[in-house]
Amino acid sequence: MKRSVLTRYRVMAYVTAVLLVLLTLGVIGKYLLSMDGADGFTSVVGIAHGWLYILYLVFAFDLGQKAKWPLGKQLWVLLAGTVPTAAFFVERKVTREVAPLVETAAAPVEA
Repeated sequence: MKRSVLTRYRVMAYVTAVLLVLLTLGVIGKYLLSMDGADGFTSVVGIAHGWLYILYLVFAFDLGQKAKWPLGKQLWVLLAGTVPTAAFFVERKVTREVAPLVETAAAPVEA
């Protein structure tokens, strides 16, 4: 497997997780703390998270297909972008698991 497949998944996992944490904080500020400006913040961050989550789904699905994951694991990774902070933990676990596949594919072939 190419390293770029894992790299783009990792980048989108972090971006999705950060945006979801920001969105959660914005919603808390908007509804629980009645903060001024939280309405616009949650709108912008929510839209950004929504669009980038779709990109995360594409990259996570691609990684899962190339790693030959079963359907249950694939769904677990795909849904990690919907739970605040879950994508951070899932990304670390996935990276540890998939890294050997990337390294063996990148190893030079001896003649």
